Amino acid sequence: MTDALKRLSDEGVAIWLDDLSRKRITSGNLAELIDQSHVVGVTTNPAIFQKAISGGEGYEQQLTDLATRKVTVDEALRMITTADVRDAADILRPVYDRTDGQDGRVSIEVDPRLAHDTAATIAEAKQLAWLVDRPNTLIKIPATKAGLPAITEVIGKGISVNVTLIFSLERYREVMDAYLAGLEKAKAAGLDLSLIHSVASFFVSRVDTEIDKRLDAVGTDEAKALKGKAALANARLAYEAYEEVFSSDRWAALERVGANKQRALWASTGVKDPAYKDTLYVDDLVAPNTVNTMPEATLEATADHGQITGDTVRGTYEQARAELDAVAKLGISYDDVVQLLEDEGVEKFEASWNDLLKSTEAELQRLAPTEA
Repeated sequence: MTDALKRLSDEGVAIWLDDLSRKRITSGNLAELIDQSHVVGVTTNPAIFQKAISGGEGYEQQLTDLATRKVTVDEALRMITTADVRDAADILRPVYDRTDGQDGRVSIEVDPRLAHDTAATIAEAKQLAWLVDRPNTLIKIPATKAGLPAITEVIGKGISVNVTLIFSLERYREVMDAYLAGLEKAKAAGLDLSLIHSVASFFVSRVDTEIDKRLDAVGTDEAKALKGKAALANARLAYEAYEEVFSSDRWAALERVGANKQRALWASTGVKDPAYKDTLYVDDLVAPNTVNTMPEATLEATADHGQITGDTVRGTYEQARAELDAVAKLGISYDDVVQLLEDEGVEKFEASWNDLLKSTEAELQRLAPTEA
């Protein structure tokens, strides 16, 4: 084992775990990762809960109680997922207190079926914040067009938000604008801005997966030489946008009254192509005041052989632009790729949620008490 995780943390990258299950909570594994692996936060999504709850371990008693109460499958699912998030938030509470609320956070996502419904997303976010009832929760709202005004409204009510499924640089700028607008609403309402936090989850590996596929279709040596470069270039240019927005006069006015910067969070950092080093999206995305949320395999790989050599983002912007320009010159449309990825991201989370509803419903029926 190396001390790569400590070095990463020392460089200003908050290490969050992209996974949660009841077994991870009750076995002491989450507490151990916090204690030994520099983990300071947890992210969840519908796919993670689908895997955890379908696995079944630790959920039977609660499912039995819910079946006995004859609750709906939607209510059962929210009771189960918010219980896990609440317990994880309690485990992470010392980190939250130690970092003045910046870390020690657990994220929970609004129902992905609401991704294109602004009003329903706002209502769901408020309900989730109330259900979990922990100050170190982040409510995940997707960065769809309908999600943007929801972000502003929810931040404006003093609820901390993790904006998810960001793929494009233009949409990322819209997300930061939505956050600042929300802070301005919160300020006008007399809320304490120092208590509001946010991260913007910029997805990484899926960009390479889609663009590499298109580069393979082009098939030239020039195209093959660009494989594995687009995702890093895209993320690095996102950090450039972050630096620009959070050095603006508009931001300075909010910072003076206690506002917190919305950190860039690198999501989807598990490497999909075995030809690439398994710590690619960790080693090459080191920058101050960022978050990297990792599946456990990536966390373990980084601990074992990660190469943390300091800041690998600032100073790369010109090269990053050149790499994305080179991809575009081969006829691969950036706008088409990022829109496809956003649409697929919403669809995949919705499919996972629907699968979870079906498997939970089956368990409720199996455990329901027989009529006397």
